[in-house]
Amino acid sequence: QLQLVESGGGLVQPGGSLRLSCAASGFTLDYYAIGWFRQAPGKEREGVSCISSSGGSTAYADSVKGRFTVSRDNAKNTVYLQMNGLKPEDTAVYYCAAEAFSGVVTKNCEGWDYDHWGQGTQVTVSS
Repeated sequence: QLQLVESGGGLVQPGGSLRLSCAASGFTLDYYAIGWFRQAPGKEREGVSCISSSGGSTAYADSVKGRFTVSRDNAKNTVYLQMNGLKPEDTAVYYCAAEAFSGVVTKNCEGWDYDHWGQGTQVTVSS
């Protein structure tokens, strides 16, 4: 069964950090670009970041640029989203998604029709 599983969410104070993981099972991520998305209550889903299959190119939403860093370890079949300087407005369910694509990624990765989605992990930023 092809599956993406996010983990690492939780409750953190403003200014704090979390690292989300997106682990794949049933398939290898070597040939997949990965997108990170989030959806807050009552809001539309928005793209946060994406990373190419090789890790050589990344893209970020303006709202997280300079605070979030996406990376991957293909040997572990896992992609990470390091989130620093968290703000209350970062509160959302975070999802990862995989798209079979081996080229350079740009911010238009937000609009791709992703092949696989995870179930999401809750991130709450509150004092």
